[in-house]
Amino acid sequence: ITTELAWSNKMSRFNEPIELMGAPGSPYTRKMLALLRYKRIDYRLLPSARNQVNPEPGRYRQRPEPKVRLLPTFYATTEEGDEIAVCDSTPIIREIDAKFSERSVIPTNPVLSLINSIIEDFADEWLTKAMFHYRWSYAADIKKAGDMLPRWNNTTASDELLNEKSREITAHQIGRLKYVGSNPITRSTIESSFTKFLEMLDKVLNLRQFILGNRPSSCDFAVYGQLTCLALFDPTPQRLIIDKVPRIYAWTEVMEDLSGYELLKEDWLEIDREEGLSATLVGFLSEIGNVYAPYMLANEESIKKGESMLRTKIDGQDWEQTPFSYHAKCLNKLRDEYCQLDEHKMFLFNDLLDKTELTSLFKAG
Repeated sequence: ITTELAWSNKMSRFNEPIELMGAPGSPYTRKMLALLRYKRIDYRLLPSARNQVNPEPGRYRQRPEPKVRLLPTFYATTEEGDEIAVCDSTPIIREIDAKFSERSVIPTNPVLSLINSIIEDFADEWLTKAMFHYRWSYAADIKKAGDMLPRWNNTTASDELLNEKSREITAHQIGRLKYVGSNPITRSTIESSFTKFLEMLDKVLNLRQFILGNRPSSCDFAVYGQLTCLALFDPTPQRLIIDKVPRIYAWTEVMEDLSGYELLKEDWLEIDREEGLSATLVGFLSEIGNVYAPYMLANEESIKKGESMLRTKIDGQDWEQTPFSYHAKCLNKLRDEYCQLDEHKMFLFNDLLDKTELTSLFKAG
């Protein structure tokens, strides 16, 4: 499943070169590689051992395993000097950003920082539904992903072995669509939501280089990560993007390497109650709120009740999927950030976003 794990309880520290294991088809791997390049941090990308047919012995040393094997896997060192493996990009970004503070991707304004966190979580946990849905629901996309995924780390393996591995991966991934929330009931909502998101993002990027100003925030890299699949790899959404919003295809290509992008003062948006947010950005956030907020709240409620199936309405349409406890943890992290705002900043956040459904996330729980 294309989602992320909670951060280890152990404190860790990253030193250059930062080492991580990943693969080209992982949107979270691409998210983190682009971020490291932008921050000009030395790194080492290790090839994923997942799906290897004939791993070559002795080339890479043994590494610790994370609690659940997901990509990318980062290798860090605890305060006691032990190497650990961690897999959740959101807290990893914040730890890396705190240590390597140049070219920060977390806005200094706490209100803008919270908006950034919401968009990042939306990309990581909702936009990925579209990525997974398109890849494993359409014949052309299934074939391309099935052909490529086993070959990225097995270019010398025989076609017979690779074709067998392709069938295994394809069957496994299609079988996991239900956990992401892609099914005949949710299909139209996922595709409609993705189309509307593209339209709103296109308008935002017509006004400025990035979502929250003229410098990238972590939310840009999260959106980019999903778009590396949706815009650059999978045929069905790629065709939609190239035909309808070519600016987004171009932006995705540019986001891959921002190591040479120079910053100016005041590149991030300046927000206050008097000026507010632009109508374009409010429209973008409203579209996120229309699908992401009701899903997150319904998922939380379903988990609290111990239900085996989440059933709700999203954007006026029936929604049904298996509840996902990690998303309840994501929601609580956002609420923690909201509660850290002082009274003035909290009022400003609520005032700026009162025309969106996003404020509902912080009125419950």
